Amino acid sequence: MDRETAEPTVANLGGTASQEWIEAHQAVAAPSEYSHEFVWDVTAEADGPFVTDLDGNVLLDFTCHIGAAPLGYNNPKVLDKLREFDLVDPLKIAGQDFYFGSGTVDDPDFPGSTQLMQKLTEVSSHYGMDTVFLSNSGAEAIENAMKVAYNACETPKHGITFSGAFHGRTLGTLSLTRAKDVYTRKYPEFSGIREVPFCACDGACTCGFRAGEESRLEQLVGAHGSLDPSEVAFMILEPVQGVGGYRFPSEEFASEVGRVSEEYGIPLIVDEIQTGVGRSGSMWAADHFEFEPDLITSAKALRVGATIGRSELFPDEKNRLGSTWGGGDVVAAMQGVFTLEAIEEHDLLSNAETRGAHLVEAVADADHACVEDVRNLGLLTAIDFDTKERRDDVVAAALERGLLTLGCGYRTLRLLPPLDVTEREVDLGTSLLNEAIAEVDDE
Repeated sequence: MDRETAEPTVANLGGTASQEWIEAHQAVAAPSEYSHEFVWDVTAEADGPFVTDLDGNVLLDFTCHIGAAPLGYNNPKVLDKLREFDLVDPLKIAGQDFYFGSGTVDDPDFPGSTQLMQKLTEVSSHYGMDTVFLSNSGAEAIENAMKVAYNACETPKHGITFSGAFHGRTLGTLSLTRAKDVYTRKYPEFSGIREVPFCACDGACTCGFRAGEESRLEQLVGAHGSLDPSEVAFMILEPVQGVGGYRFPSEEFASEVGRVSEEYGIPLIVDEIQTGVGRSGSMWAADHFEFEPDLITSAKALRVGATIGRSELFPDEKNRLGSTWGGGDVVAAMQGVFTLEAIEEHDLLSNAETRGAHLVEAVADADHACVEDVRNLGLLTAIDFDTKERRDDVVAAALERGLLTLGCGYRTLRLLPPLDVTEREVDLGTSLLNEAIAEVDDE
């Protein structure tokens, strides 16, 4: 496949081969979301955003595995480097308590978890962060951030989350999640978790975050608040809500979160699992807003889970943090290193900013009647439709044309092209998307 000339070709979408695999998979798999009804043929050609399914269809993937494949499929920016190494056994190692390496630390023959943690502290040094705990997933990164924050608080009784939040599917992270009832219904919740509105209001606040002269945060932890701020272990915030609908915080809200965190000494955990590692046009989406994280959680594009912060927050007692099989595996750690290197070597932060603006302009200029808003932060792109049904129909119509997209929130469509998406690929994707919207608009 030549990425420079490849185009989607859909002749037999959802054909016999794909359906056989889907049926076999679902016969033994617990029901889950199954975001796409296509089956990636891992032996067929794929490059960047282009992928082939089992029935021979070539699709343009503007979801990148919900951001977990930051450079798409088989990208030589990472794959060519991986080919230089012979695989070892065991690939899965015993967490970050098990050391491995080859050559010298500064010029390793086999870059891995040590180098990944070094790079993460480098790209987070403007927040004074110098310490990392690696894990397998985003949920584990959040769990460990909570443990770090609870441990650092003398009398931890409370945590603050925000309406519409999604922080994971473990019982601990579900205590912080407010996106959909289906995620949380009937599951037990940590005591002491309080919810405050996430304000994405454009103009005057109508969501309830601003209550008279004070914000809901100030009313909660301020001089006359119901909580003693010394007993609040953390606030946790997605800088841009993902599952909740790609909601961007208002300037006033972001500023108030930063002020309350600093003034009352409440550590701020910033969940960068979907927004981080370059997707916003900065390494961290928090870089765009007036709050300063005390802990950053990352995963997805990083290939492993990571809890990043300042050393004074982390417990210094052994076994307070730990994971027998944490930190992904040898190859995942190496992929994380190479992904961060690719972002720097190929100026992908700038590319995300440029291509994101290009993408939004192409959709907004089409002036579809059913589209109520188009917004972005780098390549974090959202399109709001007038109804949920219209959004769902557009996702289906786009897929029929060979373009993979994702829904989020209630009536929002999200796009996550690879960080190195090209001008041609944006033009191609937005052309297919505009055709799909126009078709649905005419129904």
